[in-house]
Amino acid sequence: MEGKPHARDLRKGRFSEAGRIYLVTAVTRDRRPVFQDFAAARAVVDAMKWEFVRGRAETLAFVLMPDHLHWLLALGEGVSLSLVVRAVKSVSAHRLGWPIWQNGFHDHALRAEEDVVAVARYIVANPVRAGLVKRVGDYSHWDAVWL
Repeated sequence: MEGKPHARDLRKGRFSEAGRIYLVTAVTRDRRPVFQDFAAARAVVDAMKWEFVRGRAETLAFVLMPDHLHWLLALGEGVSLSLVVRAVKSVSAHRLGWPIWQNGFHDHALRAEEDVVAVARYIVANPVRAGLVKRVGDYSHWDAVWL
């Protein structure tokens, strides 16, 4: 399995900065299409909302594809990105009653020159690019603060 990434490798050099905007991708265990189920998808959305209520992360945009999550967020004060993502994954798995998530996640800290709105548009257009729907508005598991 040489050359294959491991979850622990994703954590190397990870640094959390309050106020920084991050794009996080988390994948379901065995890439199962868990979020084809409306209730399962809403469990994740509710967990992300709870992180906002707690002041730990502001969701700027997200899309829940059948087997993964893309989440654009602004990290709150005094909290690590790993803690926030772990909380969303843990709360949603607990609500569903089984371990739905693969270990680890991928993150990208947006640089100042990156267009946040363009990144959000790219995220929410994932279902269209994947051929799941013809228009973004036809897909139920996405949101963006600008749209």
